[in-house]
Amino acid sequence: MSDLENKNQEQTPKKRPYNLREKKDKKAAYRSLIRPELADELYDKILNIVVVQKKYRDPDYSAKDLAKELKTNTRYLSAVVNSRFGQNYSCLLNEYRVKDALHLLTDKRYADKNVEEISAMVGFANRQSFYAAFFKNIGKTPNNYRKEFADKKAK
Repeated sequence: MSDLENKNQEQTPKKRPYNLREKKDKKAAYRSLIRPELADELYDKILNIVVVQKKYRDPDYSAKDLAKELKTNTRYLSAVVNSRFGQNYSCLLNEYRVKDALHLLTDKRYADKNVEEISAMVGFANRQSFYAAFFKNIGKTPNNYRKEFADKKAK
């Protein structure tokens, strides 16, 4: 290859499946303005509402809804989610949805459910967002995950 071809190849980003992008590390000034005690309190409440109460299963549950429930604003909520969980609100919900889907995809009680039905059960609004989030978190498609699990179990 010529130097020009090598240079072009280095500059062209590798295409990732499901239009996934590299995570960029941002330093937002407002994140450091939150009192640590308040951030810890909000962190515990967020875990309780999102995880324990399984609000992530509601596809229409927005950051605005959570902020209202926590009696705070979305900017504060966003700062806490970013600083304490290391990701944004959507990614946080999708992470818990995918974890839930992992169990449903391998649970024999849900063997008759197809991937789209499981996706709806865990709170994804559509198939594309489910596949993208699943691939981002697990590194394979839901169908491949289910098939590999069944193959391991058969052995």
